[in-house]
Amino acid sequence: MPVIEQTYYLMREGCGWANPDGADLRTTGEANGETKFGEFPWMVAILKIEPVNENEPEGQKLNVYVGGGSLIHPSVVLTAAHYVASAKALRIRAGEWDTQSTKEIYPFQDRDVASTVIHKDFNKGNLFYDIAVLFLAQPVDLAPNVGVACLPPPKQRQDDGTRCFATGWGKDKFGKEGRYQVILKKIELPVVKHDKCQTALRKTRLGRFFQLHSSFMCAGGEPGKDTCKGDGGSPLSCPIEYEKDRYVQSGIVAWGIGCGEDGTPGVYVDVSVLRDWIDDKVVGKGYDPKTYTY
Repeated sequence: MPVIEQTYYLMREGCGWANPDGADLRTTGEANGETKFGEFPWMVAILKIEPVNENEPEGQKLNVYVGGGSLIHPSVVLTAAHYVASAKALRIRAGEWDTQSTKEIYPFQDRDVASTVIHKDFNKGNLFYDIAVLFLAQPVDLAPNVGVACLPPPKQRQDDGTRCFATGWGKDKFGKEGRYQVILKKIELPVVKHDKCQTALRKTRLGRFFQLHSSFMCAGGEPGKDTCKGDGGSPLSCPIEYEKDRYVQSGIVAWGIGCGEDGTPGVYVDVSVLRDWIDDKVVGKGYDPKTYTY
C-alpha cells in the first residue's frame, strides 16, 4: 500500500492569512514566481460561461477565464469593474492553483454569480472607480485553500515602499509571445507614492499633463516585474505590520503601460479609498463586513 502523507491543517481565525509553505506540503511552487498551493487562499478566478457553439446557446458550455478577484466574504468577491461590466453569466472559482490539474489535495470550488454591483461612477474610458462586487448564488466553504482577504480601513493608504504581492494567472508578456500561466503566479512589488507615480506616468505616452485619479494607487516600477493582461481584478496583497503571514488587500489590478516596462509602475484601484463603498454594498445585501476587517 502506498503511504499517503496527510497534512494536518489548523484553520486560523480571521481574514488575510497566507500559507507561505502551501496548504499541502507536497506541492511545489517558487519556480519562476509560482505560488505554492493555497498560498493566497483569497485569490479567485472569474469565469465567463459561454456556449461552445454560438448557434446553440442551450448546448454545451465553456468556462472562459476573464480575470482575477478576491474573496472578501464566503458570498462576496471583489474585482475590477472593467472585466465584468458587460458580462452576462459569470462564475467564480475559489481555491484554484494549477489550472491544468485536478490532483490538488483540496478541490477548487465553483459558484455562480447571482448579481454584480459596479461603482456608479465607473468610467470605461479612463477606468476611474474601477471596482465591482460580485454576490454569489451560494457561499463557498472555507477550507485551507479557500479563505477571505482583509481590506484596509477607510482612507488608510498603503505606505510608500511597502513590498506587496500581486497574484494572477495573467499573461507573462505583452503581445503575441505572452501566454496565460498554468500555475498561479506571484510577483513582489513596492508601493509607489501617488505623486511619484504620476510623475513616472507623465514620462509615458500619457503625456506631461496626465492627472492620476484619487481612486488609484501604484506599485512596481522595477524592470521586468509587473502585472499584465489577464491579471485585471486580481488583488495586490500587502503585509500587515507585526502579524507574520497576514496580508491586507490594498489594491486591485487596474491598468498599466505595457507589461513590466522599465521604471513605469502599474496602476491599481486603491481599496482604502473605496472601503466605505464596499461596506455599503455588502451591508445592503445583508452581509457582515467583519469578515474582511482586522
